[in-house]
Amino acid sequence: MIQARTDSSRLPNKVLKIIEGKPLLWHVINRAKQVKNIDQIILITTKREADKKLIDIANESKRLSFQGDMLDVLNRHYQCALKFNADPIIRITSDCALIDPVLTEEISEFFLSNNYDYISNTINPTYPDGLDTEIFSFIALKQAADKAELKSEREHVTSYIKNNPLKFKLYNYKNGQNYSNFRWTVDEEKDLEFVRRIYFEMSPKKIFSMKDILKIVFENPEIQKINSGIMRNEGYMKSLKNDGDFKI
Repeated sequence: MIQARTDSSRLPNKVLKIIEGKPLLWHVINRAKQVKNIDQIILITTKREADKKLIDIANESKRLSFQGDMLDVLNRHYQCALKFNADPIIRITSDCALIDPVLTEEISEFFLSNNYDYISNTINPTYPDGLDTEIFSFIALKQAADKAELKSEREHVTSYIKNNPLKFKLYNYKNGQNYSNFRWTVDEEKDLEFVRRIYFEMSPKKIFSMKDILKIVFENPEIQKINSGIMRNEGYMKSLKNDGDFKI
């Protein structure tokens, strides 16, 4: 499932921003297509009129789509999983324009070979921000959809699962070297500038790996400085502040 919407507060319509002639979302879908051991790719968005543009991109890419609740993102994913009989579920977000298909494939293979409810490379991050991959069972998603009450747990799909390690068997997928200080996601204008520069450097190739990007930024340190200083998971931190006594 690729989660996307147009109304990002920090960079509106970021998923429609053009990178090397294609919308950012197109690149995310195109990269997801390279993951070998998946059965279907589903764009998951809202029922808002503005988000129908995203459905068009999915259709052009010959991929499935699902429109659900605008605010309850957890339920949106659950209803999508029900409709498409998805189990297990790989979840990535549309701000990950540099998602590495090889890494996603490695994590999914690890999930299928082991007995975990949830695996990601984000619990204790060691990969660059923007290579985030989560894999979880349908049962874990259902339990979260049934039990989660906090606003942050409804807005951020897997928060309830990660917040309950006694209920779920979790695993943090680690890299051999810690690159978590690198920012490769797209939330701000400077993030978009960074990602555009990476695609420009790799042109005409549109599919490349974490190792390829690391080579670029190590050889050109000024590139990494383009979007340095932006806090990781800023959106989630804001959501936590708004929990209060919220109940769904």
